[in-house]
Amino acid sequence: MLTDIEIARSAKLKKIDLIANELDIPEEYYNLYGKNIAKVSHKYLNELDFKNDGNLVMVTAITPTPAGEGKTTTSISLSMALNKIHKRSIVTLREPSLGPVMGIKGGAAGGGYSQVLPMEDINLHFTGDIHAVSSTHNLVSAVLDDYIKYDKCDIDSAEVSWPRTMDMNDRALRQIIVALGGKKNGYPREDGFIITAASEIMAILCLTENLEDLKKKLSNIVVARNKNREPVTVKDLEIAGALSVLLKDAINPNLVQTIENTPAFVHGGPFANIAHGTNSILATKLALKLSDFVVTETGFGSDLGGEKFYDFVAPTFGLKPSVTVLVATIRALKYHGGQNLKDLNTPNLESLEKGLPNLQVHVENLKKYNIPVVVSLNKFYSDTDDEINMVKDYCNKLGVEVSVNEGFEKGSDGAIDLAEKVVKVSEQSSELKSIYDFEDPLEVKIDKLAKNIYRAAEVEYSSQALSSIKFLKKYGYENLPVIVAKTQYSISDDPKKLGFPKDYTFTIRDFELSAGAGFIVALAGDILRMPGLSKVPNAVNMDIDKEGNISGLS
Repeated sequence: MLTDIEIARSAKLKKIDLIANELDIPEEYYNLYGKNIAKVSHKYLNELDFKNDGNLVMVTAITPTPAGEGKTTTSISLSMALNKIHKRSIVTLREPSLGPVMGIKGGAAGGGYSQVLPMEDINLHFTGDIHAVSSTHNLVSAVLDDYIKYDKCDIDSAEVSWPRTMDMNDRALRQIIVALGGKKNGYPREDGFIITAASEIMAILCLTENLEDLKKKLSNIVVARNKNREPVTVKDLEIAGALSVLLKDAINPNLVQTIENTPAFVHGGPFANIAHGTNSILATKLALKLSDFVVTETGFGSDLGGEKFYDFVAPTFGLKPSVTVLVATIRALKYHGGQNLKDLNTPNLESLEKGLPNLQVHVENLKKYNIPVVVSLNKFYSDTDDEINMVKDYCNKLGVEVSVNEGFEKGSDGAIDLAEKVVKVSEQSSELKSIYDFEDPLEVKIDKLAKNIYRAAEVEYSSQALSSIKFLKKYGYENLPVIVAKTQYSISDDPKKLGFPKDYTFTIRDFELSAGAGFIVALAGDILRMPGLSKVPNAVNMDIDKEGNISGLS
């Protein structure tokens, strides 16, 4: 089979203005970024108030493993298949971060015959949105240190909670000292970098509905405490306007297309293990007005991106999901059952049977939200009929539809059965039921998540976490929704607990406030907001020839 990039280059793309015209987007509401990319004005959403929303399909997955699950590939193939069965569909995805592209993934635009294109541009810089977020974030950092030097806003330099950011994996920058070299450079203090996808600015960009809303959310960001231990906000720094200027183009969703010319919005890129993990609300809302079925992907497993979408994003913005698609692979299930990573292509019914409880916990969790679930089993060449039938039988016992998806090899043709089942279950009457209420006390929210989703017996708080709770309650932030930052490799707070862990103690070590984005981050376990590169990063495989052809990007 051809590589992803070879398949992408063989595709026959339409000019993006034709895609926009097929969606009935007037020319005055989009700007071209070359022949195959356009930015659609967020203002166009106001012109579509009279239209009903289409069906919203949320794609999530079982607990991720090194074997991969293929959520993006599934989302793209499903959307293409829906179009093939004459249901107007748009897929909405997050923008890839350069950190994982140069680190492990090598790309995040789908795979095989289910890709969004042009994949080289989408994976590398794209329309500059992520760079705009980085510059906006770092302007706050620069102004903070300037104000500390000139003793403005009475900022306590030991209580600065705003780090710096860059869109690259670099473990050496996690903890640093800034302002060395004498008084002319400011006052030395501890600082650090986070990856741009972890920035609150990125979360705000994806949760904003217009420029006025953007400016308001930016103003509410808490960046430090003053010497009276009161919160210092961006509003106090008087730079919300400047930050909004830097994001004036980034706010507009990016329109591209799939390998089969299905429209796709690729916009925003927060990670789901440290933020809310889905594309921009503007892209989703715009797609809902322009199509019958919107397929949107959430990051990592259903205990991360899926939970946050149903407990935070959907209730906050009044979204009404119709279907949940849960992605699984036999290889990943065998890994959860204890099979060695190197042997996953070897048939093993025993390991598969032991790993199936991980599928079970995700199905059970998702059913609690009262939205119909369809399991998409992504097929690999090594999967045997016996293994496939075992998963099908298990899904039948769990009471959920299951479809074998071959979108990677066959594009839309490999996902027709999945599309038909999604349409079928979307006709069921359902209404989202979230796990907690925003008005619940902070500890109650976490307790409900820990016991209902993470399957813990109890929650334990460190002394630092208890101190942070007092601060959050004192300044009126307690009723904000909770985003739990935890490992993606387990439904628990311990990456070593594979499969279906339960009846353990879930530990919250601290909290971080994202008042601008509108949530509290609960830090569970040893979660990093600045990843590191692997021993052999994907960057060593990448090259470009004299004609400008890129290799090593997948």
